[in-house]
Amino acid sequence: MTDLPESPTFPRQTYDARQPLIVFDGVCVFCSGFVQLILKLDRKNPFRFATAQSRFGEALFRRHGLPTDDYDSNLAIIDGAAFTKLDSFVAVMAELGWPWRAAKALLILPRPLRDWLYDRVAKNRYTLFGRKDSCEIPSAELRERLIG
Repeated sequence: MTDLPESPTFPRQTYDARQPLIVFDGVCVFCSGFVQLILKLDRKNPFRFATAQSRFGEALFRRHGLPTDDYDSNLAIIDGAAFTKLDSFVAVMAELGWPWRAAKALLILPRPLRDWLYDRVAKNRYTLFGRKDSCEIPSAELRERLIG
């Protein structure tokens, strides 16, 4: 388990590395919508979440070689393995079980094509879906599962 420092917004929390974690761009409407979707689909409640803008999220981005000045990839850590880009989406959906596990079919696409497709959406996400001025105040459900 990893102890996190207490922040003015959230109480001291502990992250159990055995729990799947999604680190997402907290000001991106599309990314936040994805988190809301996972909250609805995650019947067993194992997923934890962190915004990339948090100290914890930024540290994880750095640890996994992702830039911390532009959060154009989400990061999913499942069973100790880190996933980014479209592979992150596939890993998260697979973790939810059937029928969402069918997203694994996307893995038949070659990685360069998967990354290219993901990059097209990621680079245009604010134009297509919008951007918030700051990370929104999370719902009670998300607050219980938000790390950092």
